[in-house]
Amino acid sequence: MSKKFKWQWGSFFVGMMIMALGITMTIKGNVVGTAPWDVFHIGLYKQIGLTIGSWSILTGLTIIIGTSIYLKRIPKLATFLNMLFIGSFIDLFNWLLPETSIFILELTYFTAGFFVMSIGCALYIAASLGEGPRDTIMMIIASKGYSVKTGRLVMEVFATGAGWLLGGPVGFGTVILALGTGYVIQPSLFFFKRKLEEIIGEPLT
Repeated sequence: MSKKFKWQWGSFFVGMMIMALGITMTIKGNVVGTAPWDVFHIGLYKQIGLTIGSWSILTGLTIIIGTSIYLKRIPKLATFLNMLFIGSFIDLFNWLLPETSIFILELTYFTAGFFVMSIGCALYIAASLGEGPRDTIMMIIASKGYSVKTGRLVMEVFATGAGWLLGGPVGFGTVILALGTGYVIQPSLFFFKRKLEEIIGEPLT
């Protein structure tokens, strides 16, 4: 097993685990709202059942099938693993982390989750193994002549609206997560990618 293989896949899996922990923390602190896609997953959970992580997986699978048909190509292995493991980790951490109904503790959950999720996202992206299912939608929209930011906005407005109609938690925290995570992800991504390239000894593309 090569050094590059071990560090890339190790960073990918650890990053997904950290990201899922952060997502779960924001879900535990959803008194101020949660991330757009989690609004949707929680709404489905409230209306139909299963678990929040299960809905994350099922939504990701639906997106993978739809985008694969549209693009006429099979997604990378990392895309499938992203779908499966993040949803599974969300359910695991949702079971492990204690519930609270105290506002200050919920706000602490949310604030810490914001940073943990962003750092985890940067670490798994830095591995350069492939995008998540939802990122594929964003790139398809961007390929139509719109900016990546516009593609992300359209995608997240749709997820938030659908989730709100299903009873998902929307609040000012939803806006913070939708617009603010990029400010943590961007410098973190630069840092992690540079460190990985230094360790591996070659550029990651």
